[in-house]
Amino acid sequence: MSLILHQPVTGDRALSSIYLVGTADTKGAELALLYDLLSKEFPDVVRVDLGTRSPAIPMDISAGEVASFHPDGAGEILTTDDRGVAVAAMATAFEHFCKARRELIGGMIGLGGGGGTSMVTAGMRQLAYGVPKVMVSTLASGDTAPYVDVSDIVMFPSVTDIAGLNRLSRVILHNAAHAMLGMVQAPDPALSSDRPAIGLSMFGVTTPAVTAIAQTLEDQFDCLIFHATGTGGRAMERLVEGGVLDGLLDITTTEICDLLFGGVLPAEPDRMDVVARSGIPYVVSVGALDMVNFWKPDSIPGRYEGRNFYHHNPNVTLMRTTEEECAKLGRWIGDKLNACPGPVRLLIPQKGVSALDVEGGAFWDPPADAALFATLEDTVTQTDQRRIITLPFHINDPEFSAAAAEAYLDICPN
Repeated sequence: MSLILHQPVTGDRALSSIYLVGTADTKGAELALLYDLLSKEFPDVVRVDLGTRSPAIPMDISAGEVASFHPDGAGEILTTDDRGVAVAAMATAFEHFCKARRELIGGMIGLGGGGGTSMVTAGMRQLAYGVPKVMVSTLASGDTAPYVDVSDIVMFPSVTDIAGLNRLSRVILHNAAHAMLGMVQAPDPALSSDRPAIGLSMFGVTTPAVTAIAQTLEDQFDCLIFHATGTGGRAMERLVEGGVLDGLLDITTTEICDLLFGGVLPAEPDRMDVVARSGIPYVVSVGALDMVNFWKPDSIPGRYEGRNFYHHNPNVTLMRTTEEECAKLGRWIGDKLNACPGPVRLLIPQKGVSALDVEGGAFWDPPADAALFATLEDTVTQTDQRRIITLPFHINDPEFSAAAAEAYLDICPN
């Protein structure tokens, strides 16, 4: 089974196990209820203990066995009095445990508070996309990004603390168990591989362009569109790393703005590095490089006072990039592209890079765009494999979409 994409078990092969995970020293009653609910309807439920003290209920895989998967050995995981050290080390051990058992895990359900959520989800993130993952957590109504990251974990808010069964927690756990059962007992049909898969990056302000490109290519390719919100770009590149995506049309590179200028939807510093490593066909453009994303106005750093802002909705505020910032973006992207052996095609839409960057629009700023385009042209070293294509269109014009699709077809393997 690939780390990246799960192929459901079908035919005469036995269903893989459901792994039920938690700290059996403190969450025994809750784990016992989940086990009872799951095992009544599923033939193989494996109980995994991540606790650091003696378990309150029987478990199939002990915390000591999980701890032995730590790269440095179990060490003091089960003996230290420092809970923070123990939780961090057990999370690492559980990651390696899950990597070693990917083929055996048909689904995973866990429960926990802060420490338990951190440990269980560390392992869940090592499982393939499509493997059912359910986490009942006291943290599920807060910022779940550190736990979900770019995975497909489903977070169930526990509502009450996970500190003994009550009339509400029984209902929550019942629902979570049956959500897991529904997923593992009714897997999606086996994946079709008749078309190569390609990734496309999109934002609301580049939707017409990317939608048109996908419509042009969908007869030949399975088009996976990713929302350019930081996690979207990372998920897209993770699928490249795992060999799921055969090429990219990275039309919307706005996450780089947030990375460089402190926005709330940033790329990681290694954005585009996977293209250099893999050498996949890569069509890239400058979609939404006119904006940095912030939440409500009070989330904007004081150093940006007096800038050009656009209130996208009550919770999202966009800031127009300046000439200086656009030049910095051009150098950053250009340097990344120079590390890519190709085939690469950089498309420059001369009449604007987003729905706001249009004549009369809130972010219409020809000098800023010119700084971006000129810096890219000065920075990118063009070769037979790495080329810049300058187009006299807006990014959302049909002609741009047609040119992008044509560029990809020109460089993708036949």
